[in-house]
Amino acid sequence: MPRADRVLLEDGHFHVYNRLGRGEHVFDDEETAQFFVTTLRAVVRRDDLTVYAWCLLSNHFHIAVRMGAVPLSRSLKSLQQRTTMFVNRRRQQHGPLWQGRFKAKMVDHDAYMNGLLSYIHLNPVAAGLVGDPAEFRWSGHLDILGIRKDPIVDVDRVLRLFGTTRKTARSAYVHELNLAEEEDWIGEQPGSLPWWRLGRPPKGEDDDPEDSIREQRQREAQGPEWRPELTAEEFVEHGCKILGIDTDDIRTRGRMQDLVIGRELLMVLGVERYNLKVKELAAALGQSPQGMSKALTRGIMKRTTETPFRESLDVLDHQLSQKTSNE
Repeated sequence: MPRADRVLLEDGHFHVYNRLGRGEHVFDDEETAQFFVTTLRAVVRRDDLTVYAWCLLSNHFHIAVRMGAVPLSRSLKSLQQRTTMFVNRRRQQHGPLWQGRFKAKMVDHDAYMNGLLSYIHLNPVAAGLVGDPAEFRWSGHLDILGIRKDPIVDVDRVLRLFGTTRKTARSAYVHELNLAEEEDWIGEQPGSLPWWRLGRPPKGEDDDPEDSIREQRQREAQGPEWRPELTAEEFVEHGCKILGIDTDDIRTRGRMQDLVIGRELLMVLGVERYNLKVKELAAALGQSPQGMSKALTRGIMKRTTETPFRESLDVLDHQLSQKTSNE
């Protein structure tokens, strides 16, 4: 039976979690833990994620994150696959490392988000590893305290949840953690948390939040920003018209700047936001999969580092969704 589709909404806030399989505790090894954290930082920057909290223990991780235009499934797939390859290469072994695909629960209440930050950063305390979360190296708590120079957490965005100045906000955040240590759900499995499927909803909110999420997705599907299902050929045809590029020209071996940038824009948008395959897009563009894989890599780098390219990508995304929804 095929797995159910995830309900992952752009700009949605999620509690993301996964655990290692085979009874593994590979993150007890400092090099492996450092590789995971370095990879997480790279993926966050590449895919423009907003991280509110993170924690890595010996056999699992938790992340509080806001998803941008790039699907969260793509980001987490990169993180888990790269970690698996690193561990298997070091051990000269093969096979899966994780229990399965990551779990993600939408967090759509402010009170839940504050609780989620506390839950994640108190994880090592609840596990009995440290008495103070500031003593634990592999979490975003040190990011928020301003101790780590290269944070993964979007520190200012988190501090805005707690106060109007960095000093008062940090104090309020630490106070929140101290209070949360007394909560009965600290240290529980994710399924028992207030914001999780099996959790206890706040008073007066007995409705399953999954229902509202699906309704929201259905409403968005009727709006101008909805991304329709397109074949690779349809996607390239519509995209070229918007970019002002002749489809016959883009399918040549031409290396003119507008053609190169056009291919990069179409590859990034098609793969990251329209869930199209590299091989399908390469065929629609009349190019080799190897060449378009390189174009995708270049495009992702430009999206990360070059504002004009990122803006062009967003404009193309917006105009493509409008054009196809009006036809």
